Amino acid sequence: MNNVSVVGLYIHVPFCLSKCPYCDFYSVRYSAEQAHAYAEAVIRNIRHYSAHYDTVYFGGGTPILLYRHIGSILSSADIADGAEITVEANPCMAEPEILEALHKAGVNRLSFGVQSMNADELVFLGRRHTTEQAVSAVKNSHSAGFENISADMIIGLPGQTEKKISYTAERLAELGVNHISAYILKIEENTPFAVSRPELPDDDRTAELYLYTVKRLAELGFPQYEISNFAEQEFRSRHNLRYWRCEEYIGIGAAAHSYYNGKRFCTPRDIASFIQNEHQITGITDDHPGGWEEYAMLKLRLTEGITFAEAERYGRRGELIQKAAKLPERLVSVSGSGISLTPEGFLVSNSVIGELIF
Repeated sequence: MNNVSVVGLYIHVPFCLSKCPYCDFYSVRYSAEQAHAYAEAVIRNIRHYSAHYDTVYFGGGTPILLYRHIGSILSSADIADGAEITVEANPCMAEPEILEALHKAGVNRLSFGVQSMNADELVFLGRRHTTEQAVSAVKNSHSAGFENISADMIIGLPGQTEKKISYTAERLAELGVNHISAYILKIEENTPFAVSRPELPDDDRTAELYLYTVKRLAELGFPQYEISNFAEQEFRSRHNLRYWRCEEYIGIGAAAHSYYNGKRFCTPRDIASFIQNEHQITGITDDHPGGWEEYAMLKLRLTEGITFAEAERYGRRGELIQKAAKLPERLVSVSGSGISLTPEGFLVSNSVIGELIF
């Protein structure tokens, strides 16, 4: 262990049963044969790296589709005791036997793409599951032994009201979910929504819905800790915190990104290439990461913000204080120890962070 890096492990699973109209993540239609070959390639690549992992995250796509292979994949990695091991899942696949298999394999955190507990919103979003299946998914997870469960919800939908947002949040809280990720719907290029262009709420209305979501989730016991993430301290995503704190991780799979050995690199969006090559092809995206701009940009996504001690390491303490003093208090909070964005500041984070660090 003396010379082995302790990092996070991200595994991209680019398979789905069908594509949601708003999603631009890299994925293809699921094939059992291709998924088997893909899992073997993942194992081969894990063994290629000499690292010790204290977080593992299966993202996608729909990673639960690989449930038969996840045990073998985890067995091939050097994983720390007490590591956080997350699998993203679609509620329509959360059958008891599948969840039990994941738990037995060592998975200890599930992240469900619930998105809404309102039936009409699920239809609009093109989701395969029903609200009843979402309820069953969480209940089945508890029965299988999972104590750390996250759920996604989407805000800024056509005709969405505070009442609908509250209903989704309340139902998730009642079910015993520990963590909620709430994302504002954006129309991404090369998606069906980019063609049909549904009429979304304007910026002012979306801001109202976002700020209401932050307030309501806090009332239900989910304090905000990142722009789109809400949970008590013990249930915050340890893996995702790696990204926002500029800590290293290895990404494996087609379209996976990494920050490892002081470099950022990624693999092509090409499943066939990933399967066929002995080791995944990687292209350097940044061979000098970790500078002030990158560090501050990521840290300011968190409600903890950036401390003056951290800014001092980059020689930017005085500059940061001066710039923050010029911004409205409703956007930036300045304490004796550092600077953070407010919920209103998160709504315009790109421009606020730009004012602070450039």
